[in-house]
Amino acid sequence: MARLRIATFNVNSVRSRLPILERWLPGSGVDMLFLQETKAVDQDFPAAALASLGYSSAFHGEKSYNGVAVLFKGERPDVSFGFGDGEQPDFSTRVLLARTPKLSVLNTYVPQGKEITNPDYESKKAFLDRVGAFCARECENEHALFAWVGDMNVAPTEMDVTHPEGKKNHVCFHIDIREKFAETARGMTDLLRRFNPGEGVFTFFDYRVKDAEARGIGWRIDHVMVNGALAARASGCFADRATRGWDKPSDHVPVVADFDI
Repeated sequence: MARLRIATFNVNSVRSRLPILERWLPGSGVDMLFLQETKAVDQDFPAAALASLGYSSAFHGEKSYNGVAVLFKGERPDVSFGFGDGEQPDFSTRVLLARTPKLSVLNTYVPQGKEITNPDYESKKAFLDRVGAFCARECENEHALFAWVGDMNVAPTEMDVTHPEGKKNHVCFHIDIREKFAETARGMTDLLRRFNPGEGVFTFFDYRVKDAEARGIGWRIDHVMVNGALAARASGCFADRATRGWDKPSDHVPVVADFDI
């Protein structure tokens, strides 16, 4: 067996965050990096710049909005975009599936939901229902290695947000969405929490909060969820907060997971 390192990172504009990627990727040891919120139409995706770092890429995005991608070394995975379940919208710029001979990874940028009284909040729940159905199908084979990664826009527990008492009606923390997330991920292991059981483990630090990362004011909304077979092969998982302190960072940080496969 060899170590396989995957990571998920909401870059909040792949072109704006290219200097971050150019600084972080060479020393990251990452074999497959899943991006969200790339905010670039396909012809503007910086594939050549990333190739110079040793990573090929597959991507699909929109101007100034959404967008998902996978960067990888070596053999190209089988990549598809959207749910492919016949329902509309297909969310082809929010959902990416990458299959390799070793494992399958579903990368999602879950809608934020705006407000709990907004129709987009119900759309967020419906999106998670579709993810749940997809994950259930993928996990039917107990020997298959499967991960669901990305910006889920849900903080699952009170430990996953600073000052939870003031966020009860937030679309990323309301009890309804936390229960929906738990239902979606039923039977899967929350890998970042498994290897980091204590408080203060965050992946998102709001730009609008002064010195949020330095002060430890954040949310844990980016996740690596894995099925039982892959959980048994996991050797570590961490949020790399160093990138948040660099020049012009994303408001999210990478979450990195290691497996022996």
